[in-house]
Amino acid sequence: MTVSKTKKFTSEDVHKIAKLANIPITAREEAALAQGFNTTIKVVDTLFSVNVKSVTPTSQVTGLENVFREDEIDGERQITQDQALANAPRKHNGYFVVDQILEDD
Repeated sequence: MTVSKTKKFTSEDVHKIAKLANIPITAREEAALAQGFNTTIKVVDTLFSVNVKSVTPTSQVTGLENVFREDEIDGERQITQDQALANAPRKHNGYFVVDQILEDD
């Protein structure tokens, strides 16, 4: 896989990205971010130039494995619906009642 080494980010590119993400940034920040993006691309280009054909791919390096257990219901820790609703300030037909929250953008 090769990455184009000719692409350079400009302040205008950063401005478009910020506008799409709805992030307000200043002209100074645009210039700084463009420079940072270009530095990152240089590092990635360097990584792509490293010969890794003889390296075995790995998905993780710690040697840890997932430990699974049966999904069992612990009846001693289970409470009834009435117990769960006992201290609810508002309830209706066996459910908690909460206020609706709508925000306008």
